[in-house]
Amino acid sequence: MEKLLIFTIVGLSLAAIYSIISSGLVLTYTTTGIFNFAHGAAGMLAAFTYWQLRFDWGWPAPVALFVVLVVLAPALGLLLERVIMRGLVGTTEATKLVVSISLLVGMIGLANVIWKPGVSRPMSTFFQGQTIDLGVTTITYHQAITIAVAILVAVGLRLLLFRTRMGVSMRANVDDRTLALLNGARPDRVAIYSWAVGSSLAALGGILIAPSIALDAASLSLVIVNAYAAAIFGRLRSLPLTFVGAIVIGLTEGYLFGYLPSDNQYLIGLRPAASVIILFLVLLVLPNPRLRTHGRLREFFPAPSMRGALLFAGIVLAGGVVMATTLDSVDAITYGQIFSIGIIALSLVPLVGLAGQISLAQLGFAGIGAVVMAHHGVGGNPLGVVLAVVVSAAVGALVALPVLRLSGIYLALATAAFAVALDRWIFNLPDFDIGPVHISIFTRGSVDVAPLKLFGYTFDSPARQLILANVVFVAVAMLVVAVRRSGFGRRLLAIRDSEAACATFGLNLVGTRLAVFTLSAGIAGLGGAVYATQLNSINPTRFDVVIGLPIFMLVVVGGAGLVGGALFAGASLNGLLPLVATLGNTAARWSTMAPGLVGIGLGRNPSGAVQDMSEGVLPLRRDHTVLAGMFATMALWYACPS
Repeated sequence: MEKLLIFTIVGLSLAAIYSIISSGLVLTYTTTGIFNFAHGAAGMLAAFTYWQLRFDWGWPAPVALFVVLVVLAPALGLLLERVIMRGLVGTTEATKLVVSISLLVGMIGLANVIWKPGVSRPMSTFFQGQTIDLGVTTITYHQAITIAVAILVAVGLRLLLFRTRMGVSMRANVDDRTLALLNGARPDRVAIYSWAVGSSLAALGGILIAPSIALDAASLSLVIVNAYAAAIFGRLRSLPLTFVGAIVIGLTEGYLFGYLPSDNQYLIGLRPAASVIILFLVLLVLPNPRLRTHGRLREFFPAPSMRGALLFAGIVLAGGVVMATTLDSVDAITYGQIFSIGIIALSLVPLVGLAGQISLAQLGFAGIGAVVMAHHGVGGNPLGVVLAVVVSAAVGALVALPVLRLSGIYLALATAAFAVALDRWIFNLPDFDIGPVHISIFTRGSVDVAPLKLFGYTFDSPARQLILANVVFVAVAMLVVAVRRSGFGRRLLAIRDSEAACATFGLNLVGTRLAVFTLSAGIAGLGGAVYATQLNSINPTRFDVVIGLPIFMLVVVGGAGLVGGALFAGASLNGLLPLVATLGNTAARWSTMAPGLVGIGLGRNPSGAVQDMSEGVLPLRRDHTVLAGMFATMALWYACPS
């Protein structure tokens, strides 16, 4: 009985923190329609700032709390709404999601610039070491304060929404923003207020949870992500249901921590994955959403001409040859991954750019392809590549089947939940058997990958592997262009524009979505197989969900509907950032903010950077004399490098 009470208290204290954080998330989403993935990062920055004021500079706790919660956190929320979020009106869910992910990446980078990573920063709880005797067991002052604060937040939000004029405006904004505006409400003012309150709640949750985990930028931001499941429990609308969801998740984590056998290697990963499994299950039982009708979108991706596609292919192939013959082995390994990551990024073009469906699990599918390649491509057997594509596509189809009815942020969260489950649990499982089939994943933490042998040729050097990745990237890019120009591609665009209209005209929405998910997962698996051959050895950290977020972000920044957007993502992550890192540790730390800063500007140009660059060079593409001169100059430079 005592053990049950102990872990019930642990679970309720976690539930209290999750309820505080998730209520702020629900508040901002319902009033502005933007799901803020950086909500956890705002809490992380607040926790670091509180540590700086309270423990490093020695400020009194009440003063430090006042400065963080009443001054800095609301100011951050106001700044985000006025400068960034207000510019997202009329953009797709993917664009809104990318901007918030960019904020997440940028905030983590900012924290790493201000507070050097790897340094121990102990943060004690409130009234450290003091407890309250409950007879059977005890509860710490920090746990009691956390639970009490959560109750006060719940009561305060209830009074705010139902007893104040601003609260009435907030609820009216949720029901019908246009009608509220016609009746004298001020939606922009409501949005500012919501973001300020939401940011303060994220900060409060971050400060409360920080003493129980390491004060690390990435881990603290992602631990807070567990609260997102509670927000989905409330369907991003109902605060009472959000609090109920937080209690369910907190108690589940508390009981798993107390009762799950710690020596069972198959179940140990279930603890950190519990919240995302609950998130996935809640998404599956949500009522069917209404089909999207037509909306005026600012994104525009013109259909590529075959001539332009061939020109793109020729330039990329030529660039690959130049890189393979001029770079040394170390640089060939580093910059050769531009193309393998680019293949993974290409998997997002038909799914996100054409169909408007959001997936945050592409690097997870790539990890599946890499594992299959490692175990079935022994001795360089090309059958490993084929199986990598087939298995990844099959898993993609299986994941898609239960979530096909979802769209927008719900679909993004469902795929993110699958990716986190892979990262925290599945990829860390030991070998196991399903009937006569023996399944091995990352044996002993890592798996060696043999160089591929194709047509009697072994790709066993960095230069050869670069050429292989380059050729495969171009081939997949041409496949994606062919899909865009086909009838299937036009159906995908129709779904992106208006699901309701497609259903009215008899288009099979489920079949089309399933097909594009399967295609996308297969391409990601192919990219994972090529990526694995370049690395020679793979481990689960290569396919961490955090690493996958910048890939998704940069594809949309480059242009989600263009194959050039995928190359932009690969070149940014494995070309530009490694180049900046050579300038020193300070430059490397500042460079971690770069993807976030680039993504934040997407709201001003939702069609992407590649589209702008393409329009800039369009006159040159039409002038054959200039084109011939450019290629001749490149050829002369390559032939006579001295």
